[in-house]
Amino acid sequence: MNLNEYKDIYVFCEVKDGKVHDASLELLGEASRLVKGRPQLEYKVVGVLIGNHSDDVAAHVGWYGADKVVFLKNDDIKHYSTEIFTSLFTEMIETDKPDIVLIPATVMGRDLAPRIAARCDTGLTADATKLELNPEDADSSLLYVTRPAFGGNLFGTIINETKRPQMTTIRPGVMEMLHKDEHRCFEIDKREVSIDHINDPVKILEVMHKDHMAVDITKADIIVSGGRGIGDNFHVLQECADIMGAVVGASRGAVDKGYIAKDHQVGQTGKTVKPKVYIACGISGAVQHLAGMEKSDYIIAINKDPEAAIFSVANIGIVGDALEILPLLTQEIKRYRERPY
Repeated sequence: MNLNEYKDIYVFCEVKDGKVHDASLELLGEASRLVKGRPQLEYKVVGVLIGNHSDDVAAHVGWYGADKVVFLKNDDIKHYSTEIFTSLFTEMIETDKPDIVLIPATVMGRDLAPRIAARCDTGLTADATKLELNPEDADSSLLYVTRPAFGGNLFGTIINETKRPQMTTIRPGVMEMLHKDEHRCFEIDKREVSIDHINDPVKILEVMHKDHMAVDITKADIIVSGGRGIGDNFHVLQECADIMGAVVGASRGAVDKGYIAKDHQVGQTGKTVKPKVYIACGISGAVQHLAGMEKSDYIIAINKDPEAAIFSVANIGIVGDALEILPLLTQEIKRYRERPY
C-alpha cells in the first residue's frame, strides 16, 4: 500500500427525514479545523452522501464546511441498507483513496463503519472524543485519535501508521459544527451509481417511526439532571425543569435503577450535551458522567457530599439535599414570574 496515494478527509453525511444529521455537520466542522491547521497538506474536506436526496441536501453539506460533496445518487435507495451503503462506500474509497474517513457514531454509523473498515482491511477507532494530526510532524497527516477506555477511567490515543484510510467514529455532540454559510464555494460531484451488482438479502417492508420525547436533551439550553440518589423522585426535577423551560437528564446509575428512561442518560454510555446551564442534582461526578456534560457553559452542582467530584467542574456548588433545594428554587421562580410589574 502506497500511503502517498491517499489524500483528503472524507465525512459520511447521514440524512434523516430529509435533513443532514447534526452529528455529520459536527464532523464537517472538525474536518475543516484539521485541514485549516495543516494548509501545507492541501487537503480538502469531502462530504459523502448516499441515496436519492435532493440537491438542497447536498448544498447543506457544502454550507457547513465541505469543499467537495461526493453524491452517490440512486433513486432506488430510499432507506439505509447495510449492504448497499457498505458496498458503495467501499467502492468509492477504492476509487478516491481518502486518507481519513470520519463517520458519526450514530446507530447507522456504528453499523456502517466497521463493515467498511473490514472490507478495506484497515483499522477503526470507535467513539473518539478528540482528533489531531501528528503534533510531532507538521507535514504529517497521521491522525491521533483519543477515546475513553476502561469504562471512561482512562483515555487512550490510537494511530494507524500502516493502513489507509484512517477511520474513526465520533460521538454526536462532541465536536463543534461550523456556522451555516450559504456563500461558501464548494463542488458537488454527483455520481449516478448502480446497485444491480449488490446482493442485498435484506428487504425493508415497512419503516415504523418511534415516538421520541418532545425535546432532545442534546439540543436543550438548560438541563436539570439527577443521579441515583434522587431515587424515584424525578418528578421533583421535572417540576423544576418545566418552570424553567428545561429538560430532565440523568446519570447512568439512575437509568440502571429504572428511575427514568435511557433517552435521558448523560455520559459516556449516554448522550453528550452542551447546554448553557447544567444543574447536577445528587450526581457524584464519576468520570463517565463528566465526559458527557463537562463542556456545558455553566454547571451548578447540588450534592450532600462536600467532597463529591462533581464540585471540581462546577461553577457553583451547593452542599445539600437536592430534593429540598429544588422545590424552593421552583417556588422562587414562580414567585419571580408572578410578581407585579
